[in-house]
Amino acid sequence: MKTLLAALCVAFAAGGASAETPVWEPSPGHAQTPIWPGAAPDAQPAAGPEYATTGGALIGGRTVVGVENVSQPTMTVYAPKEKNTGVAVVVFPGGGYIDLAIDLEGTEVCDWLTSRGITCVLLKYRVPHSGPYWDERLKHHVTPKAPLALEDAQRTVGLVRFHAGERHIDPHKIGVLGFSAGGHLAAAASVHFERRAYPAVDAADAESCRPDFAVALYPGHLWNWNDAPHPTLDLNPDIAARINGRTPPTFLLQAEDDFVDNVNQSLVYYIALKDAKVPVEMHLYAHGGHAFGLRRTKDPITDWPRLVETWLATIGMIPK
Repeated sequence: MKTLLAALCVAFAAGGASAETPVWEPSPGHAQTPIWPGAAPDAQPAAGPEYATTGGALIGGRTVVGVENVSQPTMTVYAPKEKNTGVAVVVFPGGGYIDLAIDLEGTEVCDWLTSRGITCVLLKYRVPHSGPYWDERLKHHVTPKAPLALEDAQRTVGLVRFHAGERHIDPHKIGVLGFSAGGHLAAAASVHFERRAYPAVDAADAESCRPDFAVALYPGHLWNWNDAPHPTLDLNPDIAARINGRTPPTFLLQAEDDFVDNVNQSLVYYIALKDAKVPVEMHLYAHGGHAFGLRRTKDPITDWPRLVETWLATIGMIPK
């Protein structure tokens, strides 16, 4: 876990090129929209001003853009480029609940989804410490008192459903997709939908925040760690206690040589979903490591987008 941020290429390797910019902005023609009409619930003192970083170890021959200190969460909607399937996906970039890999696991994902006729909603959720994270100073895992990232995820799914008509989205075809910590957030949103983690603020919160499907790629924080030499191979109890027959169909993918989030993260969640008779598909690869996003490498695991497209067709979300 010490190498978490380095592996996600958000905190960059010593000696690597880096540069700071004041803030991250989406590409021209796209605008960030605040997801909360006023102050976000359970707002915490900002760790500092929000800023973007670029540099570090290369993934697919390119650097990665990270976003730090997000206290004002936003969503950016990317419309389908040609045909519109009516499907929408809320994307959760990873970053260990410390920061966000906003291009590798965000905008580049939206480019792929929109090319397939799917509306992509990129969520810039609150970080740091907005979900379970590794505290390098304390040398153990910490669960925050308020699930800030989950609040942002629930709010965004409800907002997308509330505005589905005007964006030509089928309100019954809204899913979530996340990487690493964002994969954990996809799982959390999949099981925490019967009650909001915050008091309702407007009519959008009357909409269901249940995703219709979920994709978790090299997820973290699902294995029930206990900081012992041999952690118990159990699912995180906060997730396990809430899996039921309404948990949405789920797609899991991970590499067995993932050096940041052990492959047991996917395995324990898969087993729990199967036991609850939730439709689930899992793909494990011998090689691939962590934090590859959609960037092609020599490893076959980077062909995963085609697997997701096939799976979406099999569960009736997109045409076969």
